[in-house]
Amino acid sequence: MGMAASQARFLGLTARKTNVEFEGQQINQQRTTLSNQSANYYNDLLGMSVPVPPSVDDYTKTVYSFQDGALTNQITAMIAQPDGTYTVSYIRQWTDDFSVVGASTSIVNTTDKENGPYKVGATTLRTLGTIPTKADGTYDSATGGSDEYLESLSADQIKQLQKEEEEYIKLLKSKYGDDDYLVRYVKNTSTGEYSPYFYKKSDLKGANYDDNGNSQSNINCYTIGSETKTEEVKASVGCEIEKDSSGRYINITIPQYDENGDPIEGSGITYSLTTSTITDQDAYNDAMNQYEYEKYEYDQAIDEINAKIEIIQAQDKNLELRLKQLDTEQDAISTEMDAVQKVIEKNTEGTFKTFG
Repeated sequence: MGMAASQARFLGLTARKTNVEFEGQQINQQRTTLSNQSANYYNDLLGMSVPVPPSVDDYTKTVYSFQDGALTNQITAMIAQPDGTYTVSYIRQWTDDFSVVGASTSIVNTTDKENGPYKVGATTLRTLGTIPTKADGTYDSATGGSDEYLESLSADQIKQLQKEEEEYIKLLKSKYGDDDYLVRYVKNTSTGEYSPYFYKKSDLKGANYDDNGNSQSNINCYTIGSETKTEEVKASVGCEIEKDSSGRYINITIPQYDENGDPIEGSGITYSLTTSTITDQDAYNDAMNQYEYEKYEYDQAIDEINAKIEIIQAQDKNLELRLKQLDTEQDAISTEMDAVQKVIEKNTEGTFKTFG
């Protein structure tokens, strides 16, 4: 190789080595950037709060209750007073056997949904509280139409039924709103007794009927039955509470009160307290649903970050492979530059000898 050719080759290799070194620097810079991004993602993972499922214990509480005849009383608050007594609030619960309750509905038929008459089967619904009677006080079927139940009643029984229906009207209006109510009486085939079934006039008028006059939409129906009722007794003062050796409440003494609401001395009645635990299942279920939602969001966030980290790792792997290629190429260039350098030195030495 000639002197000029060797020098040109050496310059070309030097330029190539410089380019390789520059590309390597660029790759290292990219890997540093990727490393920083990966570190940020890992920091995000470390900073995330792991959702914790709710504990049923957090929604369970100890409840004290006492029985007063047919009344079940559940204590809601016991506030200790400086004089050693307690101010107690409790919820009183009992079963009312004469209450208006929902009943199974039946198909109602009418030829005039606005004005009636309305029928269930062969029985015509009668306006509650209106019983046509004859001079002797018995039921007047000529005016009211055939009614097996009313026809079976004596005059005194009709009077009693009229009073009952007045009470029915009060109950219905109190619970379901001011309106006209219709009634039919249904015989229990086992006991032979009749039970009333009530219909709200506005429900009958507002129902959908087919071409044959049969109701197509649900029509509410009510009857007389048992219903659990509650009443809250607030801040009963002057109560005394007894504990056992373990600190558990075992008895409560509630005084009678005068017209001013003050405790009457010596009038207290003592009741045994029953201890039980109650879990607020609805609140627990809500908390569990919230946990499931947060866990889903957490898992989604984890998956997204892991996917981004995997992409960064793949990119870094490619850059690492390219850097190894550049290292191999740089080693080859350095080896060749050393060889060319030796050729140049040899040519230079030969030239000086020629002219020496």
